[in-house]
Amino acid sequence: RAPVADEYLADPAELAAKLGRAEDDPKLLYALLSASRRFRGQVGHSVIPIVTETVTLDGNGRESLLLPVWPTTAVQSVVLEGVTLVEDTDYEWSEAGILRRLGCRVWPDKLRCLQVGYSHGWATVPEDIAEVVLERAEAAFTIPVGVQSKAVGGQSVTFGAQAASGSTEAWTKCVARHAVRAASDV
Repeated sequence: RAPVADEYLADPAELAAKLGRAEDDPKLLYALLSASRRFRGQVGHSVIPIVTETVTLDGNGRESLLLPVWPTTAVQSVVLEGVTLVEDTDYEWSEAGILRRLGCRVWPDKLRCLQVGYSHGWATVPEDIAEVVLERAEAAFTIPVGVQSKAVGGQSVTFGAQAASGSTEAWTKCVARHAVRAASDV
C-alpha cells in the first residue's frame, strides 16, 4: 500500500535534498518510512494527533498523575471506579499530560481504577523527532547493512555500530523524551 503523508515523521524533500535524490525515490521513501516506524515503535505511540484514545490507568495515591502520551490536547472523560468525574470540579489537566485531582483529594492507590478518554499528539512533528528520523533514514539509505568498514580507491570509511543501528545518542535522548509514560512518573 502507498504510505500516507502522516506516516512520515520528517519531510521527504529534506532527505532528498540531503542525499541529492528525487523526492519520490522509492528507496529514499522506504528509508524514511522505516525510520518513522522505528521511532513510533520505540516511543510506543503515533506522535501525530489522536482524536480520542481511552486508556485505563493505575492510581498512584497522589494528587497528580501523568497521562501516557503528551501533548494532551483535550480530555473528554475521566471515570474513577465507575463514577464520571467533572472537569474543573473533580480534576484539571494540562498540555503536559498532568491530570490533577481537585478539592484536596488524591487518586486512589489502586490498580486499573481510572479510565481516561483524551486527545494527544503533535499537530506538527517536533524538530528533534524530525532530525533523528532524518539521520536514521540517511544512515539506512547510505550505509550498507552490516558494514563496519569499507575501502574504495585508497579511501577507507568505517561506520560505527551506532550509525548502522540508529541508536545514536541523539536518537536515544529523543526516544526517552517522547516515550509513553507511566502514571507514576509524576
